[in-house]
Amino acid sequence: MSAVSDLQHERVPHPGLSLWEIVSLVAALMALNAVATSMMLPALPAMSEALSVADNDRQLVITAYMIGLACASLFFGPLSDTIGRRTTLLIGLSLYIIGGVYSTFAMSYEHMLAARALQGVGAAAPRVASISMIRDWYSGRQMGKVMSLVMVAFQIAPVIAPFLGQVVLWFAPWQGVFAALTMFGVLLLVWCLMRLPESLDPMNQRPLEARSILSAYRLALTTRVTVGYMMAMTFVFACLFAFINSAQQVFMERFALADLFPIVFAAISIAMALSSYLNSQMVEKYGLRKMSHMALLGFTATSLLTAAIAYSGTLTIVSFIAIQSLAMFFFGFIGPNFNTMAMEPLGRVAGAGSAMIGFITTLIGALLGAGIGKLYDGTELPLVYGVALFSILGLICVLITENGKLFRPQHEQPQLATK
Repeated sequence: MSAVSDLQHERVPHPGLSLWEIVSLVAALMALNAVATSMMLPALPAMSEALSVADNDRQLVITAYMIGLACASLFFGPLSDTIGRRTTLLIGLSLYIIGGVYSTFAMSYEHMLAARALQGVGAAAPRVASISMIRDWYSGRQMGKVMSLVMVAFQIAPVIAPFLGQVVLWFAPWQGVFAALTMFGVLLLVWCLMRLPESLDPMNQRPLEARSILSAYRLALTTRVTVGYMMAMTFVFACLFAFINSAQQVFMERFALADLFPIVFAAISIAMALSSYLNSQMVEKYGLRKMSHMALLGFTATSLLTAAIAYSGTLTIVSFIAIQSLAMFFFGFIGPNFNTMAMEPLGRVAGAGSAMIGFITTLIGALLGAGIGKLYDGTELPLVYGVALFSILGLICVLITENGKLFRPQHEQPQLATK
């Protein structure tokens, strides 16, 4: 029997809402960031021309968003443990909408960057609260099944978002894409207002105390396994952000695929969606470390292969798309498993620990990715060299964390010190 059928025969912890509605709502909330960073990619050339933006600065609209997202996560995580998930979501979505309206009518690039940063701040609330809601309502086998369903739905977002952005551009100017992103936020706000109950049990509410929050953050930053996998995940995310920052220019300018860019981007994203689904089905059998370590080795080898072919001058659009799809396939096995292993030692400070991990990986990863985008020189070389470097650094972080031994299951790991 399927995961959905199994769950439908068990107690529903959110009376009045079906399993499908909860999965759809949480997936939509989680997809907000993927849509906000990829739907506007086709609009970047027109936006940069209208606002007089230098070619290698246009991708800063992505970086500004990610910086706002990263920094605000540190605040919204503890806040949701105090005032509840629903209220936190409503505050965040309201800020996202305000930022969306601001970006739609921005008259200068400085205003656009400020608007995107505000959108990122608002989007941090859905990012941290949506996972917390699932944890509040489900546990064990049920939670695993619900999260698998959510992740499958969530992975569809980056596949279709650039195409939707292109569709908007067929009927409206570039501002229409930012207006569409704003409307998505409005729909989510209305949905949460009308249908979403509070998931946090009053017994589990915690006061917003600076001392306890800082103590939790300190633990996350001094625990060996957490720091090791957090930094490895940061470098792997930097590869993803470098690709997102450079994709529009590489595909539309270097390879002259302006009309086909949304389709190519979707094809590469499908590989990541497929591996994320396979990971949810295979990780329980094979283990976090075996799955993610093998994927990291594959990701690093693929990145080095791309760099070598590009250096030889024989990289074609076909080989580039094929190799990038393979790299994203490996990526889908790395992110969720590294995040899980980074969270393993944090125990009762999981909420604040998750916020700190999200802050570090998103902020540093976004800045490194933006640096690669800034180096675009009309070729794919800055992108492929940067990704190769970051993948090697990620592998080094894992080797140091695991004392040079990969693939060992968790129960075979030695007790690690916190320094």
